[in-house]
Amino acid sequence: MTVTRIEPRSGVAFELRCGQTLRVIDPEGLQVSDLLAFNAADVRETISNGRTFDYEETIALTAGNLLWSNRSNPMLAIVEDKVGRHDFLLTPCSEATFRHFYPDQPVHRGCFGNLAEALAPYGVEPDWIPCAFNLFMNVPVAADGKLRVDPPVSRPGDYIRLRAELDLIIGLTACSAYASNGGSFKPIDFEIEA
Repeated sequence: MTVTRIEPRSGVAFELRCGQTLRVIDPEGLQVSDLLAFNAADVRETISNGRTFDYEETIALTAGNLLWSNRSNPMLAIVEDKVGRHDFLLTPCSEATFRHFYPDQPVHRGCFGNLAEALAPYGVEPDWIPCAFNLFMNVPVAADGKLRVDPPVSRPGDYIRLRAELDLIIGLTACSAYASNGGSFKPIDFEIEA
């Protein structure tokens, strides 16, 4: 198996066949990775946070949980999780995100722009990009519903493994937002296991 590196603040897209397992690794720790999944046979079927929360009856997704599509089909099964803390509430960061939250920092196209470019060859239009499953992202929810973005709890070498339940197109990033990554930007590694 070959480990592929996603450089800081960039993204990729690739095919993941039914039954293959994707291992996403945080090689240096404290780095978020936005993950999207689309049905390879029809990219209008995509990963859905709402369906996943509904069918899994939790927002704390980890090993043993499925990630569901907007058409109520299982897309990915979480088979191993060394971190146990991920987010499926917040949308991929974008140029608008940077203008809103980081007005004193240079504007970046963010994960949204990186995913849009990487997924375009597969026929995915920008408006079809849903809320991502934000691997290693730490978003505590207070009792009053208030959200907070804290640094990830992932340590160097931590990973999550997800098995494809359909033939999929995967979008994957090394996140570009300051708050998500504890103020710094690092790479993300991944490998496809047969």
